[in-house]
Amino acid sequence: MSSEQALKMAYDKGLDLVAMSAQANPPVCKIMDFGKYRFEREKREKEAKKKQQTVELKEIQLSPRIDTHDFETKAKQAVKFLSSGNKVRVVMRFKGREMSHMAIGREIIDKFAEFCSEVGNVDKKPSVDGRIMSMVISPITQKK
Repeated sequence: MSSEQALKMAYDKGLDLVAMSAQANPPVCKIMDFGKYRFEREKREKEAKKKQQTVELKEIQLSPRIDTHDFETKAKQAVKFLSSGNKVRVVMRFKGREMSHMAIGREIIDKFAEFCSEVGNVDKKPSVDGRIMSMVISPITQKK
């Protein structure tokens, strides 16, 4: 029907003429209460936003000279981050002559990945960038 007829029909019913698909040929419109339609649409969008989960990237710093208790404390913290659904970036900084002992740093980072293997997978393998060795561990997704 023509847009004038549709507008008149909507006006008689006390409702609005809402364009559903303006790009279609001919354009598709509905006669409805626009305020109610907008409220319902915003409500659906808000509900979808609530269900959306944001993943943060937490960072844990290690050194090649880390002691066992400090290592365990940081590893437990990483497990807590992973179990809450966040990614963990493990960073090992080498200072001074520690650069000549990259193998020790690699062992510690591999041990860290093994400690976190129950709750996370290694997303990015350990890589060296200057004086920093880093690795990213992502949480294992649990199917509901």
